[in-house]
Amino acid sequence: AGNNFAKAIAEVAGCVNASGCDVRGFCAGPVNAMIAAASQVASGARKNIAVVAGGSIPKLYMNSRDHVKKGLKALEDCVGSFAVLLVPDDGTNPIMRLDALGKHTVGAGGAPQAVTSALTFEPLQAAGLTFADVDRFAPELQNHEITMPAGAGDVPLANIKMIAALAVMKKAIEKADMEAFIKKHGTVGYAHTQGHIPAGVPFIGPACEGIRAGKMKRVMIIGKGSLFLARLTNLADGASFLIEAPTGGASAGAVSKEDVKSLILEALSEIAGKLN
Repeated sequence: AGNNFAKAIAEVAGCVNASGCDVRGFCAGPVNAMIAAASQVASGARKNIAVVAGGSIPKLYMNSRDHVKKGLKALEDCVGSFAVLLVPDDGTNPIMRLDALGKHTVGAGGAPQAVTSALTFEPLQAAGLTFADVDRFAPELQNHEITMPAGAGDVPLANIKMIAALAVMKKAIEKADMEAFIKKHGTVGYAHTQGHIPAGVPFIGPACEGIRAGKMKRVMIIGKGSLFLARLTNLADGASFLIEAPTGGASAGAVSKEDVKSLILEALSEIAGKLN
């Protein structure tokens, strides 16, 4: 619809100094929103931005008919949501790289291999990295316990298999190492199948925690969407970005309180010497 959910959320939350706008792209929407928000914060256009999204009521029990047919309880019984606060690089928290963003171009076509290449191989190549340099790939993270009984298979597993196959094609890994690559670099799905919610972003929190703890160095968040739902194009959509350990750039050259105190005392001493 044409409503501004973002501004409505800010109003309800009492964020009187905030504004807001909606970013749409179906399942690729959250990743596109993260990129748009991070770009504004990095450029100084906004001091900080909260990227917020929630599932929709029509998605509740979407696959329940298939579940009940197979003697299972009706799953998908909750509305998922997420929120991410983006702030300037403080040299401590993990960062989003804006120089190596994945995008599904119009000319890439809709073949799964082409989409995977545009969202993984191309941004990694631009950054001088290879598949093995990414600790975890987080594409569509639907819970397989919901999707498999409904006939949709294990979506996250299918995605990491496609990435592994592409890594073999690009000679980043050997074919014999595919299984090990899938286990090491894949992410198990755990999100409800509510369109945009599973599209990569649920892993932002665990990724940041893992990077802070030194367990991971780099994670790729991948969002893929089906724009045919808009009835305007038969093309797919997609975007991706890397989360990395902080460079420390924000704190490089920073002066501590002790340094400031020492400089002031030194200046005062010099002034006093000149007066004498």
